[in-house]
Amino acid sequence: MKHIDSPSTPGKFKMEKAPYNRLRLQSSIAKLTFWSFVFVGMIFVFFYRSPSSLYPASSDLSRRSLRTSSYSGPNFEKKVRQSAKPRSRHGMSVLVTGAAGFVGTHVSASLKRRGDGVLGLDNFNSYYDPSLKRARQTLLERSGVYIVEGDINDGELLAKLFDIVPFTHVMHLAAQAGVRFAMENPSSYVHSNIAGLVSVLEFCKNANPQPAIVWASSSSVYGLNTKVPFSERDRTDQPASLYAATKKAGEEIAHTYNHIYGLSLTGLRFFTVYGPWGRPDMAYFFFTRDILKGKSIPIFEAVNHGTVARDFTFIEDIVKGCLAALDTAEKSTGSGGKKTGPAQLRVYNLGNTSPVPVGDLVSILEKLLKVKAKRLVMKMPRNGDVPFTHANISLAERELGYKPTTDLHTGLKKFVQWYLSYYVDGKKSTR
Repeated sequence: MKHIDSPSTPGKFKMEKAPYNRLRLQSSIAKLTFWSFVFVGMIFVFFYRSPSSLYPASSDLSRRSLRTSSYSGPNFEKKVRQSAKPRSRHGMSVLVTGAAGFVGTHVSASLKRRGDGVLGLDNFNSYYDPSLKRARQTLLERSGVYIVEGDINDGELLAKLFDIVPFTHVMHLAAQAGVRFAMENPSSYVHSNIAGLVSVLEFCKNANPQPAIVWASSSSVYGLNTKVPFSERDRTDQPASLYAATKKAGEEIAHTYNHIYGLSLTGLRFFTVYGPWGRPDMAYFFFTRDILKGKSIPIFEAVNHGTVARDFTFIEDIVKGCLAALDTAEKSTGSGGKKTGPAQLRVYNLGNTSPVPVGDLVSILEKLLKVKAKRLVMKMPRNGDVPFTHANISLAERELGYKPTTDLHTGLKKFVQWYLSYYVDGKKSTR
């Protein structure tokens, strides 16, 4: 893809002040409207929607779990402390939210393997098959990671966990994922991605000592940008989906808590993460499923038969970036909610820097599965998706030592091997 930005030519033209002021006013009004919508939505969720309306089945299960399972007492506290206790002398004690999720599972396992203490938190919602999340939970339990079942908006539970463990770091990965689902259930995005982030940051800022926080933003914040590759310096005020808007709001909220309370915050903009134990709502995952079942798969085209491409990034590379962000995170500078000095505030792209057309992704899957796909080419719907993503990772390379090493064919081969072993004749396996 070409860089479509071209440098301006000095002296070519002169913009009059009045139009400039009008444009600036229009831009300010647009931004004000956008942020008003975000925070009005947040108020709506807090006061007019109950958590049970977001995921009825999973929320009922969560409430039953809270009633029947004791989140107090010596047995619970012992599990929490053992899981969060680092084995190595200089190891971290990390609270991983969304620990039963795709990225959360891999990050938790990697931290535990190297000797860090890890405590997981997940609400096991029904956005996609909860049994896959339970299987991930089983894997983590085998490695010594305990996952507390609960919601990040449950203040009583968070207070209990922060009271038991003086976390040195928080890896905040819990979120409502997916671009298209926002058109069906917008409230779940505000509840998880905005209210949930604020809930976590509130407990972090009141902790003593305050932990350093690394959290998952998204490449979706680049929205309708046409300049590629996407750089952290590029504009992010044109979200193409509600999901993107909530992640952008999260970055602004992070800035606020850093500025007022001295929290050390690092946001990671993930680019199309894929791999074993992945999310069933992702294209590579359901393409694999439907190719094997002989079903047609949709291949979207951009405007004027343009190519849709993604910067697919293998999960192992993403995990390396997450751990590097944790390892380089400086201490927060506040204490008990009071800031004592400037604190670290960072944002990084974590991508593969090699966008691949979705059609090429399908061709690789055909070879690995030894099955011809039934392609159904259609125009990209207006559902929040963007035609391409492409990460500039020079900042992460320089400051985190981040260097992705897995090409798409290699990564998909590992995914297909896992998929075939997990879904055997349509039956799930925990192998």
